Amino acid sequence: MISSEGKLPLVSVGIAIWNSEKDLPTCFDGLLHQTYPQVEIIVVDNDSRDKSVELIQEGLPQAKLIRNSGNLGYGIAQNQAIRESHGAYFLPLNPDVRLSPDFIERLVAVLETRPGCGSAVGKFWQPEGARPRKLDAAGLFIDRRRRQYLRGHRQDDHGQYDEPGEVFGADGAAPLHRRSALEDVKVFDQYFDEAYFIYHEDVDLAWRARLLGWRCWYEPGAVAEHDRTFKPGVRRPIPRHLRRMAVRNRYMTILKNEAPECWRRDWWQILRYDFGILGYILLMEQSSLGAYSMLWRRRSRLREWRHEIWSRVRTAAEERLAWFG
Repeated sequence: MISSEGKLPLVSVGIAIWNSEKDLPTCFDGLLHQTYPQVEIIVVDNDSRDKSVELIQEGLPQAKLIRNSGNLGYGIAQNQAIRESHGAYFLPLNPDVRLSPDFIERLVAVLETRPGCGSAVGKFWQPEGARPRKLDAAGLFIDRRRRQYLRGHRQDDHGQYDEPGEVFGADGAAPLHRRSALEDVKVFDQYFDEAYFIYHEDVDLAWRARLLGWRCWYEPGAVAEHDRTFKPGVRRPIPRHLRRMAVRNRYMTILKNEAPECWRRDWWQILRYDFGILGYILLMEQSSLGAYSMLWRRRSRLREWRHEIWSRVRTAAEERLAWFG
């Protein structure tokens, strides 16, 4: 983990906040007690109207603070943090996450010994409660319908995810990315696709990284608590415009990243699932119908992104077919 100059690699932590005051104290607690000494912190505030900025200035005075004049979304904010960072590794940290003290140290050790891995992810528990602990996530995977899942979400943790190994990708709560991988997979100078605003941008980045040959490693010894604000499969508490955006973002991710051979194998499963989505929207959530017109308006941009990504793909068809299970 020590460079040829005898120095530990710098880890940059980027925190995108928007009215996050209730989460920041526990986030600070985890971040400030890290055993890894080489950390810089960049906080991007998307025009919070609560006491978030004051809490940052008091609780993390060493952090570089970027203040936006409006809520520009997660992707833009994290891209700002990446561009301001200097680390060999970058950790986008959600404010509703509390890291264990050795979280960063363990993930750095993983990536230092696995040069083919562009990212690493730990085990996330739901906030402290009954025993056994409830899992929040143990990595990210996608099934043949192209529905993404958090491994182990809401399961009791009996050690079933205590084996380290490769996973499809990292959930966006607190992944550690290799800086060289981020530079390699960015498209039109964007690491996260800034069109997403919120939702699926982590899936999109993970899929693009896989296409370009970068793997993701799951390290169960790096643990954290995640008080997930928006829970998979629970839509009603989410504002209408964000639900509409989530539908649109699913299709943007597929249209940019789907491989021809994977589509030929799975098209009927994908379309059957999507007809189910459309039926639900028509019956229960008509406000999300606008997702389809939003998608149509972005068709030229989607073609440009797909062309750029697929001009650089480095994985074989056989490998891509094995990703979706």
